[in-house]
Amino acid sequence: MPTPAPWLAYYGGMAAHIDYPDKTMWEMVFDAAAQWPDNTAYDFMNRRTPFRALPARIEHVARALLAQGVRPGDRVMVCLPNCPQAVDTFYACNRIGALAAMIHPLSAPREIEDYLRSSRSRLILTLDQFWEKVRAAADAVQPAPVVVVTSIAAELPPLTAAAYRLSQLKKHIRPQRCLGWKSFLRAGAGTALLPCPLKAGDGAVILYSGGTTGTSKGILLSSRNFNALGLQTVEASGCKPLAGMTMLSVMPVFHGFGLGIGIHTPLIAGAACILVPQFSIDSYARLVMKKRPSFIPGVPTLFEALLRAERLKNADLSFLRGVFCGGDTLTVELKRKVDAFLVAHGSPVQIREGYGTTECVTASCLTPVRQHREGSIGIPFPDMYYTITVPGTTDECPAGTEGEICLRGPTVMLGYFDAPEETAQALRRHADGQLWLHTGDLGMMDADGFVYFRQRIKRMIITSGYNVYPSQIENILDAHEKVLLSCVIGVKDDYRMQRVRAYVVPRPGVAPDEALRQELLAWCRERIARYAMPREILFRDELPKTLVGKVAYRVLEEQAAAEQAGEGQSHG
Repeated sequence: MPTPAPWLAYYGGMAAHIDYPDKTMWEMVFDAAAQWPDNTAYDFMNRRTPFRALPARIEHVARALLAQGVRPGDRVMVCLPNCPQAVDTFYACNRIGALAAMIHPLSAPREIEDYLRSSRSRLILTLDQFWEKVRAAADAVQPAPVVVVTSIAAELPPLTAAAYRLSQLKKHIRPQRCLGWKSFLRAGAGTALLPCPLKAGDGAVILYSGGTTGTSKGILLSSRNFNALGLQTVEASGCKPLAGMTMLSVMPVFHGFGLGIGIHTPLIAGAACILVPQFSIDSYARLVMKKRPSFIPGVPTLFEALLRAERLKNADLSFLRGVFCGGDTLTVELKRKVDAFLVAHGSPVQIREGYGTTECVTASCLTPVRQHREGSIGIPFPDMYYTITVPGTTDECPAGTEGEICLRGPTVMLGYFDAPEETAQALRRHADGQLWLHTGDLGMMDADGFVYFRQRIKRMIITSGYNVYPSQIENILDAHEKVLLSCVIGVKDDYRMQRVRAYVVPRPGVAPDEALRQELLAWCRERIARYAMPREILFRDELPKTLVGKVAYRVLEEQAAAEQAGEGQSHG
């Protein structure tokens, strides 16, 4: 690694190094509450919670967790969208030394069961609309965790809450054999809080990602990982201090981007999170105009959607101070469109692209404020270092040469939860004596230190910003009694960037008809999260194979791309 790092010249006044306090996440938030008590911490559907209220809210939930038998080192699963209960519980776990395991509330029942079993969670918190599948998943695990159920209405102003409950009467059955949120909080009222045993470098959070074996794995992250990310993001934003500013927090709390950038960063900096529990183009555009946020972080899908939002047609976006894109590759064409849209609507800023992985919480690289290079994902955050290696080795490549993107720094994970072999594959010691994270992504770095993403080494589909691992879906399809063989790929989609397509070879004697397609989709719905569901199931008599007999998924990808190109020409 060159010294000094070549990208330092492009920070534009930002610090190349940050001193990270030896504190846990909750301590950083409590410090912010003491420094900016009157600032809004989060705004949820027009109900604002000031920073001064945060410590009491967090400790109220912490007592409730203790009353249910949660102890330091235990895991608590949070299966919620972006809402105050998710934020409070996340920090409450940290306050008592428990680990918060964050999962998608739209996860399929079997997925939730797997998460509970692998994490050995003592308690799971979810919304009333998801209680049935969560209760069923909890019953399948021994010992069964406590199931706590809350609702969106619990955090709404009285009149809004009454209207919301009325609108939901026909949609939800009253939860059974679950502990209600109010009862949960009441049960902890008299419980004493003890000093937190957790240190900054201890495991504090589990985020989930697909494994190379086709099964999900938990990524174990520390308070220091999250605190370092928050401080790096503030420094790289070019907008410090952030106190009093607002972040439109639409990226979900079970995602490193949503939790690390959308929640923790603003909260430790005295800024407000505008919590968005559910995304739609119309409601999001309405929030942009009503709340006038300082920062909008999102995935390419979100920004493509904003271009089509009627409500923003004549909008004045001069209030924006930062527009950040991550979670997937931002194409050159989409960046041009978004930048033109921002300029046309009076924005003083253009979109800045970042890159990262959940193994380092989220972003670790960002386009400098005024130094965009076409096709580049930017330069590393302060204290983050990148190198490019020959794939499969720890040998560094010279500048301008394509190889595997590797990185190191204070946000890199502790490892995969209970998966030492997977951890050893990802974290490797190089000749410099440092431990580097091997991302499984191909890219290159120019002589000035700007990084360029090329493609993924590992098979992965990104749809609407969510990671989908083909092997997981193939395992589920292949387990169906009428399926001989399957292969899953991602195909280009104008809205989602990629959509999931499954090729299926039925067993001999099974008719490849619409009835089978619907049967397989129903099978998948029970076992696969909604965002990862195949949008198409195509039947084949056989699938292309490699010389060693493996399914040649690259051939299917090329065929799909050729078909789409042909369709585009025929419509031209």
